[in-house]
Amino acid sequence: MSQDPHFPEVHLRPPANWINDPNGLVHHNGWYHVFFQHNPQAPTHEQVHWGHYRSRDLLRWEPQPLALAPDFGHPDEDGCFSGNAVSHDGRITAFYSAHRVGHPWQPVAAADSDPDGRTFVKRPELLVPEAPLGVTTFRDPYVWRDGERWRMLVGAGCSDGDGAALAYTSPDLDTWTYEGALHRRADTAPADSGVRTGEAWECPQLAAYDDGRVLLLTSAWYQRTGPSHVVAWSGARDGDGFRFDGVTRFDHGPDFYAPALMRAPDGRWLLWGWSWEARDAMCAKEAGWAGVLTVPREITLGPDGKPHQAPARELAGLRTRTWRETCRTEPDTTTVLGDIGAAADVRVRLGFGADPAWGLRLVCGSGGTEYLDLEARDGALTVDRGHASGDARAHVGAYRMPLPELAPGGEVELRIILDHSIAEIFSGSGEALTVRFYPSVCEAWTLVSRGIARDAVEVSVDAHDLRIPDTGRA
Repeated sequence: MSQDPHFPEVHLRPPANWINDPNGLVHHNGWYHVFFQHNPQAPTHEQVHWGHYRSRDLLRWEPQPLALAPDFGHPDEDGCFSGNAVSHDGRITAFYSAHRVGHPWQPVAAADSDPDGRTFVKRPELLVPEAPLGVTTFRDPYVWRDGERWRMLVGAGCSDGDGAALAYTSPDLDTWTYEGALHRRADTAPADSGVRTGEAWECPQLAAYDDGRVLLLTSAWYQRTGPSHVVAWSGARDGDGFRFDGVTRFDHGPDFYAPALMRAPDGRWLLWGWSWEARDAMCAKEAGWAGVLTVPREITLGPDGKPHQAPARELAGLRTRTWRETCRTEPDTTTVLGDIGAAADVRVRLGFGADPAWGLRLVCGSGGTEYLDLEARDGALTVDRGHASGDARAHVGAYRMPLPELAPGGEVELRIILDHSIAEIFSGSGEALTVRFYPSVCEAWTLVSRGIARDAVEVSVDAHDLRIPDTGRA
């Protein structure tokens, strides 16, 4: 895959074939473990196994044996689908959705590892063999320790049209009692947010912070009306339960789904997501691979309870060549800021006058006909990939991420993690946007500042090329 100009270098994925949801993120015996849905035979979503990497520092990743594989004649014979994992009693216990084609919902299964967390033995009995009455979609368990007991969420769609995160409790990780819905909502866009929440909720994830606030993430699934995206519910503990009083879109791009959370040993909440391919399925078959995990993100909460996202601080350890540039971009002019490699970490700081507007064009190659456009104005950042791909089979479109800090006389900070065919864009206020694209040649990018305001903009750039992390892949 080293000759494929679109194959990511910095983002985690196997050297070939299919990957989707991150699963089972857990820190165990000094190692970060990242599992994920993986078809080891083809770049298609079939016969899903759990792939597995581990790392001590989030930089050097060691490939591990496949953790879970479908068993013919068993409830998971068509795939070991999404779930999570916990470190307990000297082992990793993985919880996953057992998939069988033709079954309307996926029962909860489990497997236990050896002390090193490398090999797993499935439990002979399902933990939750059936969905509750009135539930038509049921999958993706998420388990965590809460005081003296264990809790589990399962994503669901209900016959009345609500999406839901269903709650279970257990004293021992073996016997589970249904407690009803932790949270549920019909798929309507509240007037104060405009966020649709899904016909069913997949991959529910809950982060409980030390100050009593909580964040619930749900992946909004649609069978026909799509497109799917991720929803963040802000809330707090309420006695023995939780209340949720805010809803926002978690990532504003078109190519982000099914994120999974991990509590790091230092107390940080880390997150990986799945970024799917934004091109025809035949392109993935020709390339021999599909899907990638995002870089790890640190998830904190702002004063309003909304999630604040930033790349994990460890990514600074991948920086190599560095350059800095400052300029004053006048109206109706362009300024070449410099060149970056195909994998890069770029931080941009902007100082505005009376008219807060500015553009950044990332030009690929020497022809100047393939480029990714970023444009900040009217309280948002618009990312346009309409000219970023050389293959007509790639998806196009423009996507908006709110920039509440964009104001007259204000300052804005953007962070861009660029890696061949994926860009993850973060604002200083904690918003994120993930987008995929496929330039014809992807060895270097030229950054061009564009003056689209009525007055000058002060621009400061810190750019770093990123080295390939050691993942043991060819």
